[in-house]
Amino acid sequence: MTTVGIIGSGQIGTALARLAINAGHRVVLSNSRSPDTLTGLIAELGPQASAVTSEEAATAGDVVVVTVPLRAFVHLPAAALVGKTVIDTCNYGPGRDGQIDELDGTSLTSSELLLRHIPGALLVKAFNNISSPHVAMLARPASADRSYLPIAGDSKSAKAVVTALIDSVGYNVVDAGSLAESWRQSTGTPVWGAPYAAHSTEQDHPVGEDVIRAALAAATR
Repeated sequence: MTTVGIIGSGQIGTALARLAINAGHRVVLSNSRSPDTLTGLIAELGPQASAVTSEEAATAGDVVVVTVPLRAFVHLPAAALVGKTVIDTCNYGPGRDGQIDELDGTSLTSSELLLRHIPGALLVKAFNNISSPHVAMLARPASADRSYLPIAGDSKSAKAVVTALIDSVGYNVVDAGSLAESWRQSTGTPVWGAPYAAHSTEQDHPVGEDVIRAALAAATR
């Protein structure tokens, strides 16, 4: 059993918590307020879930998911994330996050920006290109046709850990390269949302590897 620490209890964080628990993992979930505000969600998720602070989620997690607005990067427990495999689901949205010149240009990806705030983490970009309804809808057991998700990162070992976790919750992966290349799966690119959106009410039509590779290749800056 893997312990998945989740920092951020929004739609993606909650969807991933459900998938992880369904796969037999333990989940420790935090938000920007306090563990007490998660009582209802924890009751729904069951005994394999618990509500903690962000620092406790980072400390307890074998893998830690960061799923917060970019403006919240400054509040992440950087010391507790040193050496941890961290999944970055975050997307840049100027309307929510404010304008960030480096992200508006081509000098930096949002994952590289996150790594500046948690410099000791082993960061892997994943689950940022798929909506929370599709996260739940398209998960499949290993014996069934599966949808593919792109992942990007600089650590081979961290990618292997994340690939194993993603496999356990019902997806296969396409390696999309380094964190510097993770812009190919960022907001507005061909792989962001569109490959999955056509199947919003059709649970039996997975998104194959070729579709994801083609969408990544078609991205431009």
